[in-house]
Amino acid sequence: MAVLAVTLAGCSSISNVGSDGVTENPVWPKVESVNLDNNQGTFPNFYNLTQVRSGVTKDQLYYLLGRPHFSEGFGAKEWDYLFHFHTPDAGVNNITTCQFKVLFDSESQGRSFYWRSVGEGAGCPPGSAKESYTLSADALFEFDRSSLSDITAGRQELDNLAENLKQSQDITAITVVGHTDHLGSDAYNMRLSQARAETVANYLLNQGVPANLIQARGMGETQPVVQCGGSGQELINCLAPNRRVVITVDNN
Repeated sequence: MAVLAVTLAGCSSISNVGSDGVTENPVWPKVESVNLDNNQGTFPNFYNLTQVRSGVTKDQLYYLLGRPHFSEGFGAKEWDYLFHFHTPDAGVNNITTCQFKVLFDSESQGRSFYWRSVGEGAGCPPGSAKESYTLSADALFEFDRSSLSDITAGRQELDNLAENLKQSQDITAITVVGHTDHLGSDAYNMRLSQARAETVANYLLNQGVPANLIQARGMGETQPVVQCGGSGQELINCLAPNRRVVITVDNN
């Protein structure tokens, strides 16, 4: 009913927002009343979230995060969003869900920002100091290869990632970690994973990502994400998720 009242009243506010865009008691809409993407909410662009600061206008917020996810109405003094984040080893099925609220002042500029955890999670916003990108080694490299010239279909994905990293002003460290499956000797897999991690790191450097931020290391077969039986090509295909390069980004 509170969300419906906002729709009808237009300029009213369920959180009793003052002209300065501040409230003593933020009121949250029910999660099930989200009306975006078939009542699902969205996975936000993390870099865009870092650009949401005091003074942001509604047009700027719309560009960065999209329209509000609940029935805010016209001239609303608060916008609410339902966001999902990939959080390995945290949240529900490795996903943390958060509500995000923006309160506007009398000039329609964002002044107050609130987070609220939905169910079990890693805190909201989760991973605000850390992001993780997992790239398939099979997509990046020819079989059993690790050099820069061996990177095939994955170049565009690396280019896009490098562009995002260059745009961020809050990055403090980037760690590139290579992983293999268990086929082959431990020593060989460690060397291969290290070489692939160094190649990806050098690729990012060549795209303009600052060298002082990046370090690379190989973990070989020590951190599998799947366990497979069988043999031959069936086994190789099943083990594909273990052959990966993970890029972790630490932010302020």
